[in-house]
Amino acid sequence: MAALSPLRAKRVLPGFGISLGYSLLYLSLIVLIPLSALFWKAAGGGWEFFWHTVTAPRVVASYRLSIGASFIAASINAVAGLVVAWVLVRYRFPGKRIIDSLVDLPFALPTAVAGIALTAIYAPSGWIGRWLTADGLKQIVHAPLSWIDGVLAHAGSHASTVDFGQWVDRFIPEDGIQTAFSPLGVTIALTFISLPFVVRTVQPVLEDLNPEFEQAAATLGATRLVTFLRVVLPEVWPALLTGFALAFARAIGEYGSVVFISGNMPMKTEITPLIIISKLEQYDYQGAAAVAVVMLFISFAMLLVINLLQRLSSQRFAAPV
Repeated sequence: MAALSPLRAKRVLPGFGISLGYSLLYLSLIVLIPLSALFWKAAGGGWEFFWHTVTAPRVVASYRLSIGASFIAASINAVAGLVVAWVLVRYRFPGKRIIDSLVDLPFALPTAVAGIALTAIYAPSGWIGRWLTADGLKQIVHAPLSWIDGVLAHAGSHASTVDFGQWVDRFIPEDGIQTAFSPLGVTIALTFISLPFVVRTVQPVLEDLNPEFEQAAATLGATRLVTFLRVVLPEVWPALLTGFALAFARAIGEYGSVVFISGNMPMKTEITPLIIISKLEQYDYQGAAAVAVVMLFISFAMLLVINLLQRLSSQRFAAPV
């Protein structure tokens, strides 16, 4: 009996025309029309108003912080996310499912709750922040030195680490390492909320990667570094780039978790989403739309560059026919 042609094969979903029409209608209502309205609103004030709004010193300073902190957070998560995904895929240990669930916690946790929690931890009086003050850093440095002095005194030695401790104290900043209410705190918050994007993007690729390839490379004499660079990395590189792009796009538009820990100091720790919210509260809808268009363009350009890099890397690492 002759097989049914692909055109006559029965499909589960409706035909191409109906499915495509529904997809275009849905995307238009959810994505295209709102974005078009954003551009229309931003263009309502004219080019001079648009340029004056998006190049104001306060707005430019917020660009610098949002883009820089987002890039650093995405870069950190590109490395950390790969390690976390590798551990979850390649190892079995007690509590693995709990750790796997914790990766998705930034997805489920309200961003405002995350911001409050991070601020409470990294504030100068918090669990971690108090050890990053000048006094806290001195305690960390002098604690092992005091123990060494005790050991030397017990051994009957007259040596002392006092001079060394005083020399180290010279390198401790007077204000300590300020995390909360600083650009560092913004980076920490963005790293927290964007980690799952890298892990969940790389994890399925590692699950499909057969460990026998790594064993074969080791059998042929390849070191661990060579095996990672020549066997593992080419397979996970496109997914890693995708995770980086998603983490960057997520971080650059983050508001809830950053607004508490940043301190919102103009020209210093003020992020671009806060600028947009401030303009909306002042009923400057055209100014808010103008700044939002710039952020949208930056995110789109970043995704475009990442897609181009993915294509180039796929062609580079493609196996020769």
